[in-house]
Amino acid sequence: MTVDDVAPGLRETFGRLPGLPLHSRLFRALVPLIFRFMPIARPAGVRIETVGPAPGIRLYIPEHRKSDAALFWIHGGGYIIGTARIDDRLCGEICRDLGIVVASAEYRLAPRHPFPAAIDDCHGAWQWLLANSARLGVDPGRIAIGGMSAGGGLAAALVQRVHDEARQGAAAQLLLAPMLDDRTAARRELDERRHFVWDNSLNALGWRSYLGQEPGSAAVPDYAVPARRENFAGLPPAWIGTGSIELFAEEDIAYAERLRAAGCDVTLEVAPGAPHGFEAWAADTEIGAAHVAKAKAWLAERLTGSAGRA
Repeated sequence: MTVDDVAPGLRETFGRLPGLPLHSRLFRALVPLIFRFMPIARPAGVRIETVGPAPGIRLYIPEHRKSDAALFWIHGGGYIIGTARIDDRLCGEICRDLGIVVASAEYRLAPRHPFPAAIDDCHGAWQWLLANSARLGVDPGRIAIGGMSAGGGLAAALVQRVHDEARQGAAAQLLLAPMLDDRTAARRELDERRHFVWDNSLNALGWRSYLGQEPGSAAVPDYAVPARRENFAGLPPAWIGTGSIELFAEEDIAYAERLRAAGCDVTLEVAPGAPHGFEAWAADTEIGAAHVAKAKAWLAERLTGSAGRA
């Protein structure tokens, strides 16, 4: 794979991306400090609060409420880096444009905190949102669960977990470039391919750190790897977005097909020539903005019965 495979509308922005030495433990240890001082655009008309049980929930409240629906969001970072703050722009725009509350969960990171730490933290944050829904003016039956990259994988796993608990499940699932299947990391032939932003060596690092075992092992715990689930019946409607040249494209498309085969309502969007994470680092490009607009419009229709504002 070469830069020529990247969509023309993304190449300039892609060319400015810094190379991050994520294999370095020292660099990963410094990432929280980098994120703390990294400038992030925050949309006007949105109030941000830190609430909930440790490690915390970043709550986005719109100045003008349009609905009692909400989005429960989970940030990405390959299970090894990240913080809710990195999605301030996306979560803030969804909050403002749809006029809904957005709750973004913090969670403990691997390898210091392997499975089930992250999913347990997200589950605890979900329970907090349900318990405080009346105070927040949120209908517990109209909450979607969403996330990007590893956050998309955690979102898919959380959807499965709350569905199986037979209590209050998610109304919908919004999965952007989700990291769904550890078996991709076990495919050694993918190591030689140049997947931009997130390649298979990083994928193996992320899954190994999270699972505490080699990716592709014969057995994994329930809710650790969403794609390992056997029964998809009854899961809520899903929007799944991926780039055609990213590492997760194959597993994301396969996940969508399995959901459809189980009778679930699925919208799949594959952006031609888009590498991993373009929704975030290329949000200002025509391609990136259009992709996110489709996700927001789908979410608005599912939760509020309107097309939302792109």
